[in-house]
Amino acid sequence: MSSSSLKSLLSGAVLLAAPLALANSTTTIPAFDAKIATARGASSPGGTTVTRDEMSGALHTFIDFDDGVVDAAERTYLGTKVGNAAFLTGVEETAKKFLTDFYELNDAATTPAPLSLYWLQDSPEDLYGAGGPLADASTILEGFIPYGQGVANQLTLLETLKSTQEFGYGAPNSSFYPITESELITTLSGSAGFDYETPSQDEVNGAAAFITQISHNSHRLYQASWACFRGCQGDVGGYVIAAVSTDRRFVRVVKVITWVE
Repeated sequence: MSSSSLKSLLSGAVLLAAPLALANSTTTIPAFDAKIATARGASSPGGTTVTRDEMSGALHTFIDFDDGVVDAAERTYLGTKVGNAAFLTGVEETAKKFLTDFYELNDAATTPAPLSLYWLQDSPEDLYGAGGPLADASTILEGFIPYGQGVANQLTLLETLKSTQEFGYGAPNSSFYPITESELITTLSGSAGFDYETPSQDEVNGAAAFITQISHNSHRLYQASWACFRGCQGDVGGYVIAAVSTDRRFVRVVKVITWVE
């Protein structure tokens, strides 16, 4: 990876780590509406149909322009859109699912659920069934929330990973967002490790199967970025994948290094 590309990634991570804290629902809701209106325009990438990418871009307004967590006013507003036949007219099915998944994940909780995460006994290579740069760059944790004590939501995932020593250096510097299994494959197929090597297809397939073993029935897959700019041997970062079970209590997390400078 070129130095300019690395600097671009670093700059983006810094921006995500320091969002516009003064923004709130009076700013984010109109911004969301404006993006949806643009997405419905005939000259937009999806024409008059709102695509998944367009819905994602609109919903990111609530986390990129704010403190990274959807607040009560924003969630109440989104609740008027989920299942609203008039609003959903002209919205792709995949975009509708992104809206539903985003709304579930960002439930405006103010207290994280007690999610405990631990290292697995086997190595990433053994768990993926194949070795290579992806396995070498992976840190894997999993754990659960005790019954009746909450579910895995945005706040729980972020706060748990920030405070879990086993997660290692660095912490999420962006909020989580829903992804599909095909998007997971694309992410896992990217270069990994300190030498920016490309994983083999066997390694990617093995990692995807291992991750989605938890989310196969629930289709709850989330992704965030992470970075460490101080206290590390150079600046380093990458992505985090969280797979969540049907009852939203069991979580498997895979953290991957993708860049260093």
